[in-house]
Amino acid sequence: MPIPEDVTGDEIDKDVRQELQSLPKTLADDVARNLVMVARLIDEDPEAAYAYSRIALRLASRVAAVREAAGFAAYASQKYTEALAEFRAARRMTGNAELWPLMADCERGLGRPEKALDMAGAPEVQKLDKAGQVEMRLVAAGARRDLEQIDAAIVTLQSPELASHSVQPWTARLRYAYADALLAAGREDEAREWFAKAVESDKDGTTDASDRLAELDGVEFVDALDESAEAAEDTESSTVDDDLSDDDTEADAPALDDEGDDEAERSDTEDRSDEPGTEGGTRDSE
Repeated sequence: MPIPEDVTGDEIDKDVRQELQSLPKTLADDVARNLVMVARLIDEDPEAAYAYSRIALRLASRVAAVREAAGFAAYASQKYTEALAEFRAARRMTGNAELWPLMADCERGLGRPEKALDMAGAPEVQKLDKAGQVEMRLVAAGARRDLEQIDAAIVTLQSPELASHSVQPWTARLRYAYADALLAAGREDEAREWFAKAVESDKDGTTDASDRLAELDGVEFVDALDESAEAAEDTESSTVDDDLSDDDTEADAPALDDEGDDEAERSDTEDRSDEPGTEGGTRDSE
């Protein structure tokens, strides 16, 4: 697949670059450039990111960073079987537990929420940092909801991190998940409160909490582009109707003139028949 000329491979994280030093330089550069493309495209075009990740994987399958990148790309494009396999491979290579929540979420994606819950209670969770533990909590709550255990999902999300007033990278998503679970349980007033809290902490717009809050408040959004397009269509339709009306008027006008001429001609003939010198008057004189 083509790679823009401005992509040199130097853009990748220094730790990943260090891992690639085990490869010949030309090969390392090729792998690095493909990994840069994965990072660039994974949010806006997951399928393209996945394609670049497969190239990198073919070139350097024994590099843990490549396996991890391939896992993220497969996960983003909802290829959960491949993602799980790549995450497992990366974990075996590094011994790091940080991919554990993603692996559990892949189990959810494969329709195995019970397996995800088993993983949420495994010893590996204790090895996670705070962000990883919050992520594991989110996955476990999602698994409870997959099993239609809404109340259990709510309890799962209740934690010191949820109650904290400090804003961390995970705060908006945690509050959002809690609000969504409350709404699913029919607790609308509480859900509104927590959607509002999610909005307060979501400075980067990672969730649609503001839209959900507006929906609960009965606010209806109108797409300005759609409205403009509709107005343009109405104007065009009106113009066409006016043109058709003008055409009809022009088509009818000659017919009305001809009809008027015929009536005038008949009236003139009748008038002449009563005048001296007409055919009827001559007979009388004879």
